[in-house]
Amino acid sequence: MNRLKKILIATHNPGKIAEFKRGLKKLSDRGIKIVTLKDVGVEDKPEETGKTFKENALIKAKFYSQKTGLPALADDGGLVIPYLKGEPGVKSARWLGREATDQELIANTLIRLKNAKNKQRKAYLELFLCFYDPDKNKQIFANTKINGHIANRPNHVVIKGFPYRALLIIDNYNRYYDDLTENEHKTVNHRLLALKKIVKNINIYL
Repeated sequence: MNRLKKILIATHNPGKIAEFKRGLKKLSDRGIKIVTLKDVGVEDKPEETGKTFKENALIKAKFYSQKTGLPALADDGGLVIPYLKGEPGVKSARWLGREATDQELIANTLIRLKNAKNKQRKAYLELFLCFYDPDKNKQIFANTKINGHIANRPNHVVIKGFPYRALLIIDNYNRYYDDLTENEHKTVNHRLLALKKIVKNINIYL
């Protein structure tokens, strides 16, 4: 018998929600109901004051768990460009100091890398997941990283909510992230890979 009846996906991003649901299928198959913030009527957002992806993932998981009383699963991640001293990093969504559009973030990245050549355009997408159970103050983390480099121009496909994927050419395939086939995508999707890790540990916890 599962102690946990529900797990809250702690994000408002529709694209992330779809990936979370895919990655959490093994838990839903165990009879655990996967619910979203919309399902529970929460529209608030926490202040992401962490200095790392891991800290922000914990902040978000705790915030939404305390709001709802449910165990929550949150993520935080973004693009890291060593040439730009790790920017945008934890500020990936807030790089311009506000809620910028995908197109603005793409344009800003290309401007900042205008004079960067070859290895200077190396970059990676990093992600941390945090599962938080308020009943036992239990925290479980998982993280992944995808290596690549920033192209000179964006891909013709830009998926809403994922601007940096339209710029990142994946090392293993030498193609834009969003041009990968479904099977190729499964091998590099950092959220799905991290979810696979954390689901295994949540199952052990249960």
